[in-house]
Amino acid sequence: MTVMASLEPRPLRFGVVAPITTDLATWRDHLLGLADSGYSTILMPDVPQWHPAPGPALAVAATLTDLRVGTWVYASPVRPPWSTAWEAHSLSVLTNGRFEMGIGTGRPGIADQLRDLGLPVAPVSERAGQVREAVMALRELDGPDLHTPVVMAVGGPKAQAVAAELADTVTFVMPQTETRTETAQRIQQFDNRRDVELALHVPVIGDSVAPFMAGPDTDTAAVRAADSLAFLPADPPAAAEEIRRRREEHGFSYFVFGADVAGPLAPVVAELAGR
Repeated sequence: MTVMASLEPRPLRFGVVAPITTDLATWRDHLLGLADSGYSTILMPDVPQWHPAPGPALAVAATLTDLRVGTWVYASPVRPPWSTAWEAHSLSVLTNGRFEMGIGTGRPGIADQLRDLGLPVAPVSERAGQVREAVMALRELDGPDLHTPVVMAVGGPKAQAVAAELADTVTFVMPQTETRTETAQRIQQFDNRRDVELALHVPVIGDSVAPFMAGPDTDTAAVRAADSLAFLPADPPAAAEEIRRRREEHGFSYFVFGADVAGPLAPVVAELAGR
């Protein structure tokens, strides 16, 4: 059962999943625009061979703006835990503490990708342990003078237990047509006695589906009909009202959108960021 430690709502913040899908000049211009819109964090997905690796891309992004940067999220089965921790620690050092390590146990179907890459396929039961190893190695590398924030994407009870113990921020992996009531139950069952930040991955804005955040076959009508928290209206005032509601009713204070809707939602972000 959830234990809520704080009655005071957290300030709202907003991240953008901004992979390099265009020429570099266009991508750089987009990041510079985000820096002036109230967004807090530039995020990179971890999908091998689809776009440049997240570590180098974030290192470049950190030189272009003073925003925070992070992975959304490292897929733990793709790389050894110590290697993940070393890269995360290095990014934290090189960005003067502006890096956040997002990590999870991998997308559905990742076993096929691992086989294609010639990598071992760890049983699902072992993947939460891989995440734990990576976080513990990161804490050792950081030492007493640095704390790299860790965002965990969690689904099952093992991953949730690791996050309850070690994460700074938690985002829940859930079906895109999961109802608001079902998501509320999921949050209530999470042991949040440490009062960690709750983040919401929102892939569907109006009729738009963010690349790298949801599949191209996502049924936006079904997502809306389910009253799913994976959806926000495209109308800025309505989106702002719904974001406030989700913080008040469910405790979400960190909202993550796709790069294609970052511009249209900029008025919402400018109004709500830090409040």
